[in-house]
Amino acid sequence: MDDLELDYLKEWIGKTERSSDFISEGSAIQLAMTLDRKKVEFKTGDILPPLWHWIYFLPRLRLSELKSDGHGKLGQFLPPVKLPSRMWAGGKFEFLSDFQIGEEAEKCSVIKDVVPKKGRSGNLVFVEVEHTIKGSMGGNLIETQNIVYRDLQDKRKQVSSKNPVTNIPQWKTEIVPNSMLLFRYSALTFNTHRIHYDRKYCMEEEGYEGLLVHAPLLATLLIEKAIIENPGLRLQSFQFQALSPVFDENPFFVCGSAEKKNLDLWVLKSDGTVGMSAVASVKSGGERDLTHKVSSI
Repeated sequence: MDDLELDYLKEWIGKTERSSDFISEGSAIQLAMTLDRKKVEFKTGDILPPLWHWIYFLPRLRLSELKSDGHGKLGQFLPPVKLPSRMWAGGKFEFLSDFQIGEEAEKCSVIKDVVPKKGRSGNLVFVEVEHTIKGSMGGNLIETQNIVYRDLQDKRKQVSSKNPVTNIPQWKTEIVPNSMLLFRYSALTFNTHRIHYDRKYCMEEEGYEGLLVHAPLLATLLIEKAIIENPGLRLQSFQFQALSPVFDENPFFVCGSAEKKNLDLWVLKSDGTVGMSAVASVKSGGERDLTHKVSSI
């Protein structure tokens, strides 16, 4: 990428997009069913679980505004990076106040930075977006989203980097993702990126070995299990990084350990590598629930 092209992309820094939505019980019930929760009912006033805001404030793009990969065409809100492959690389969150079912909410998204890098797989461009969401009942969340653009290549021929696990999990749950789970989550988030539901496209065009599990879905599963293992847990902050692709029909483990006010969370793939790592901190008073014994695996 030459300086002229980078200067052009940096013109997007500061660009703002606003939207509003209603935190409905219907969408929350559908996600609860998708996650196979035992209790799926929600009513007005119930607390929206962490990261479930992703099923609201959905993209508003006509079918004609999509590219062949399912993403929006270049030059809309996000900068027109010409690299063909786009992925959700990671994010961090400040849970300032809980959202409730029945709450009206406003979201403001701002492009904060555009950074080119050179990686083992070639040229990369990282785009940082800050989302601030505030609700009529006091809900308040700040999210920093990191998006990476890269060249297309046959991922099946790549030698995956090893991310050895150093922590001993206090809880570890096996999940076998299938195309129905991925389709439902894509539908709930209005995500038309074809790598999550179009197997032929995913393998033949983008060179993956199977359908990719959404990074936000993996992050949601990490928190879901942490809350199950630590009843009453209330998060202050959360940060995750996608390290390697997780594919459908391949078992993975949602793992975690807790100490005082901190949680270490990770997705362990069947080949022993880490697909996602995350850290979280709990709000004052929540650390009393983090005295944890190792659960059965």
